[in-house]
Amino acid sequence: MTDGATGAAGMHMHHHAVMPGTVHTMVQYAEPSVQLVRDDGRTVSLAKELDDGRPVILTFIYTSCTTICPMISQTLEQLQGELGADRDKVHIMSISIDPEADTPERLRTYAARFEAGPEWQHYTGTVDASVAAQRAFNVYRGDKMNHTPVTFVRAAPGQPWLRIDGFATPTELLAAYRDVVASNQVSRL
Repeated sequence: MTDGATGAAGMHMHHHAVMPGTVHTMVQYAEPSVQLVRDDGRTVSLAKELDDGRPVILTFIYTSCTTICPMISQTLEQLQGELGADRDKVHIMSISIDPEADTPERLRTYAARFEAGPEWQHYTGTVDASVAAQRAFNVYRGDKMNHTPVTFVRAAPGQPWLRIDGFATPTELLAAYRDVVASNQVSRL
């Protein structure tokens, strides 16, 4: 287990093995006021997509990536199956860090490759909007080739995000999701 887990979700992290090389931290992020284009072609507010009432699992990808992004997307594909009844209660979001190349059509093709269900949307937009989203979540690295594997989990609007740096397994991600959601329910009591 890493020592990086803090806050309400951190108190439950001892129940689950954390993958060697992953670091869990609880972080508060300010959501940027930007418009993105969802894989269905609709222009949407990032803040509204993040705050639609469901817990969120968020990643940053690009469709021509051959290393990190397919591994993260494969993990999310497997996670969809492991979520069981929770599958329709979570919003999985993948935001492109290469919006000039990643059109909604290209994102739909990419999503189909990983059997993305209706709870998992992919987003593109302008370069400025993509960079603003990346900066807001502290993942902007300038050149897309310098990106790192990061997954974010949040139980509800206004709650902190669990940031998982490194390659989380589907089991680790499921445990993190359940811990974050359970901690949110306890904190509301």
